Amino acid sequence: MSQIKPAGAEARAGGARTGAAVGAPPGRPPEPSLDGRTPPPEPAGLPFWKRSLDVALLVFALPAALPVSALLAVWIWLVSPGTVLFRQERLGLRCRRFSMFKFRSMRLGTRPVVHEDYFAGLMGSDRPMHKLDRKDGRLIPLGRLLRASGLDELPQLINVLRGEMSFVGPRPCTVPEFEHYEPWQCERFNALPGLTGLWQVSGKNQTTFREMIELDIAYARHQSLWLDVKILVRTFPVLWQQAAESLQPEGRDPRGRRDSLLEADPRQAGTPQV
Repeated sequence: MSQIKPAGAEARAGGARTGAAVGAPPGRPPEPSLDGRTPPPEPAGLPFWKRSLDVALLVFALPAALPVSALLAVWIWLVSPGTVLFRQERLGLRCRRFSMFKFRSMRLGTRPVVHEDYFAGLMGSDRPMHKLDRKDGRLIPLGRLLRASGLDELPQLINVLRGEMSFVGPRPCTVPEFEHYEPWQCERFNALPGLTGLWQVSGKNQTTFREMIELDIAYARHQSLWLDVKILVRTFPVLWQQAAESLQPEGRDPRGRRDSLLEADPRQAGTPQV
């Protein structure tokens, strides 16, 4: 078993040495990124196996994903007439902007400010990143199941096909979310965003925002074919558990002890194992 150490104290220490030097080769001024901040350190490049794995997985996934997507599109249109796809600007590798696709799981006219304000509060706290889904009246019928099972993310196969995302990588960051980032947190952009990732199979809704960032940075630093395969294998039981929890009675909170790839809480000095 290989071991991966989350960013933790090293990343926090890195915040003190970033500033104008982040991502800037000696003797050359850093390039601006979005609101004028500097980009993360320039990676050596995407691993050679990364695109090959994504293309191979697309070949196997598309024959099953296309008919399922067609059925979901019909269902969404029947229960909530209007556009079937939800499109949102996200930040990918090296903070590049791209349009991310999802199946619409909320009613038309829903304002994103509710989620943005809630998430902004989580970013500055030690609270677990629980979703609002359990009591969210904005969801369409079966919208909670759609989100918990990950089926709403099937259209992101388009983003994988276009090279904007990968099957495995950090969660795609929104532009409003990026505005609250500390400099050291930008290292997570040294990896393509993914449909699933180390964070998603390491507790997800039981982790804090800082823990998510540390796991994303750990993945960006230690990408490997074997790590991607292990994350993919762990994704299916995690999605199954989330889907089952979404069907439980409203009054019951199914969240229990974290069952993750980590052998220690990432807030501690221990080394996570994947």
